[in-house]
Amino acid sequence: MTATAFAHLDGRLVTGLVEIRHDLDGLDSGGFWVVVATFEGAITCARFAEVRRAPLPAAAWVGVEPGRWFSSLDRRAYVGGVATVRELIASGDVYQVNLCRVLSAPVDADDLTGLAAVLAATHPSRYPALVCLPSVNLHVCSASPELFLSRADGVVAMRPIKGTGRATADISPKDYAENVMIVDMARNDLGRIAETGTVDVPALCEVEQYPGLVHLVSTVRATLAKDVSWPEIFAATFPPASVSGAPKSSALRIINDLEPVARGPYCGAIGWVDSDRGTAELAVGIRTFWLDGEQLRFGTGAGITWGSDPEGEWAETELKAELLLAAARRRS
Repeated sequence: MTATAFAHLDGRLVTGLVEIRHDLDGLDSGGFWVVVATFEGAITCARFAEVRRAPLPAAAWVGVEPGRWFSSLDRRAYVGGVATVRELIASGDVYQVNLCRVLSAPVDADDLTGLAAVLAATHPSRYPALVCLPSVNLHVCSASPELFLSRADGVVAMRPIKGTGRATADISPKDYAENVMIVDMARNDLGRIAETGTVDVPALCEVEQYPGLVHLVSTVRATLAKDVSWPEIFAATFPPASVSGAPKSSALRIINDLEPVARGPYCGAIGWVDSDRGTAELAVGIRTFWLDGEQLRFGTGAGITWGSDPEGEWAETELKAELLLAAARRRS
């Protein structure tokens, strides 16, 4: 395993590890921090001394053959889970649930630098990230297109994604309705930490193009209330609305009941916080790989509403997984 801790975030190489914490309090104390939060709420914050523009370090990737992957929910189980969510919606327990599965395969790799290079070449994204923290066995790489939360000049913003297809014509009325529902959740989350009357939606249901996919994306922003801490920000907004459900508390309970394994960094948050400048950019941990011992893992999921077709939702998870399986298969 590589002995050097570093991160590469959107063209910036972060080196010179100073400390690692497993709480959010340090984010208000100064310094540049790399942050990885699992969907379940486990926090890793690493403070680094040096940040500079630099290319991703060169490294080889071993490749993973398609037949080696195992899904935490197979087709029958996933379709059954969608049916269960629809029953819970009909009974009034919840309005929407993001139902996910985790794919795992054995891999002979010490870190994910080579895979991050493959992702950068084949799946360019808004929020590329590679985090290597060997001392705590944390190795994550991501090509996330989705912003969980940014902070700059006292303004916080989210860009939730709901609605995915191969082309714009695949985006359905159900996708638009679901996106609006998630926007309302994001507005409510930000309202807990914002100056009164400042929550705004400058962009609603915009179609964005990515390699092999289109996404429906909205933007929600607000002016941060005075003296709000990072623990308070996470308490109000995490986990992200787009990968949990509505109401969030009910959705999280259902997710815990229906998903047999923890999501880990998938659907969590990955990014950076510059405490000295009061800026931050944290992506939702989608299109994200991580090492778990000798296993390489990633997740895929879909938002379930009353209008969901169970087989169609399974197909959406397959579409999202297809691009990541292809990336992991490539040798470099």
